[in-house]
Amino acid sequence: MKIIAIIPARGGSKGIPRKNVRFLNGKPLIAYAILNALQSSYITDVLVSTDDEEIAGIAYLYGAKVIKRPECLGADAVTLDPVIYHATCSCEKDSGEADLVITMQPTSPLLKAETLDSAIAEFLHGEMDTMISAVNRPHLSWGEEKGSYFPLYEKRLNRQYLPKHLMETGAFVITKREFVTENSRLGEKINLYEVPDEESVDIDDYADWAICEMRLSRRKILIRTEGYPEIGLGHIYRSILLVNNLIEHDVLIVLSEKSQLGIQKIQERFLKYRVVKDEQEFISLLEEEKPDVLINDVLDTAKEYMLKVKPLAGRVVNIEDMGEGGGLADAVINALYEKKVQGEQYYWGHKYYCLRDEFLIARTKEFSKEVKNVLIVFGGTDPGRYTEKVLNVIKKMPTDRSVVYQFVLGLGFDRDETFMQSVEQCEQDIRVIKDVRMMSKYMVEADIAISSQGRTMYELAVMKVPTIILAQNDRETMHEFGYMKNGFINLGNGVNVEEDTLRETLIWLMHTPQIRQQMKESMTRLRLTDGIMRVRNIILGIDKPDLSRQ
Repeated sequence: MKIIAIIPARGGSKGIPRKNVRFLNGKPLIAYAILNALQSSYITDVLVSTDDEEIAGIAYLYGAKVIKRPECLGADAVTLDPVIYHATCSCEKDSGEADLVITMQPTSPLLKAETLDSAIAEFLHGEMDTMISAVNRPHLSWGEEKGSYFPLYEKRLNRQYLPKHLMETGAFVITKREFVTENSRLGEKINLYEVPDEESVDIDDYADWAICEMRLSRRKILIRTEGYPEIGLGHIYRSILLVNNLIEHDVLIVLSEKSQLGIQKIQERFLKYRVVKDEQEFISLLEEEKPDVLINDVLDTAKEYMLKVKPLAGRVVNIEDMGEGGGLADAVINALYEKKVQGEQYYWGHKYYCLRDEFLIARTKEFSKEVKNVLIVFGGTDPGRYTEKVLNVIKKMPTDRSVVYQFVLGLGFDRDETFMQSVEQCEQDIRVIKDVRMMSKYMVEADIAISSQGRTMYELAVMKVPTIILAQNDRETMHEFGYMKNGFINLGNGVNVEEDTLRETLIWLMHTPQIRQQMKESMTRLRLTDGIMRVRNIILGIDKPDLSRQ
């Protein structure tokens, strides 16, 4: 069959001047329609009807035939029907009569060639004269007549339960040749083809243009991460944060089967995820997805692993990677460590720490000379069992019911029953909260905190809470942020800290307001709120000067 696609493109567009030749995400607007038509398995001829020399030149460069439009068909009031009829007749003079004529508007750059071919195939296998692209936009609509308004629906329902409300998108009109005349392109049997919402934008104004620019620059991003009791949930929380700050992109989180705690957290937030059983299945997933960006948030990577994944992604970004594989990444973000390894792709230090959204807007507490609230928090799982150690310390503290000790237990804390039994034996005012959603709510009440040397200490710094630090393991002791210069008393690896040492340190800090005030002031000097934007730019490879880079 001879199937011709005609792309009408005037030079005198009014809403956005010269929009057909303006660059949209790196290409002239009209190029998208031309390339879709050329990629079609069915279309035999691609024509651009124009009255503009520049449009004609671009159309030729992208592989379309150019039909010069007569001046009489270039006026604002002229409809598309005579334009399409003229282009059809001009084409037929050179290459014979067409069977189908497809009108494709250059103002629908989000349409995919696969969608266009699917519509043509449906048309060819059906009994219809004309098919028009449409999108389903159900809404509670109203009509107006003589100043009175009336509903165009029977029942007030949520949008997903409303009947279809189909609107033409302008992407394409497929018509049998005999129905293409100077006054019409519609036959008697008309069908609508629903295009996906993400392909439906028809550019009329600058707002439409901005939406298309955003969607065309959308990237497929895959985050490889883990979250289980032995390593905690810090990687999971960061992955969730990254998804929230890459909302305009298509992000998929990938975990192993052992990350049941992490999977639960991701499910609670209704995020896209996949579970793989081993590295080979992950490699197969990479081959299937072909991501623009792969983020490895799995601690140290090996060279062998990186050699496998790097050819399968456009860009590879590693987080918290001190392994040999980091040297093969396009970027390595190590916010928890100061500079350890040389290399232009490495980003070190707290300036790249990603704060959760709640800490970007949270208020902080005024300094109090008296300590009335002590917060104890050791992350999602507390693998070192420091929660129990601190409770034993508090049991031996002088009884003072005016001080509240708040224990926050993470999702992965699996010793609730025995811990609560110990709490009941304590004379202090102890309150226990499990798996909180808004940690800042509890941090803002604290005069002192006891925590591990992981990600939570950055949140405590933003909330300006003087904190005693117990590292969960030797790797955490390398997190050089958690020291006095930044407002922390660091007791080292908590395994080696005697309960008497911890008790004496806590009592001393509670009774030395001048030290606590100095610690709070040290935290006040820190700037941690810009980290997420720096990391976002690194992930996307946005080349912006970063004067804070170490």
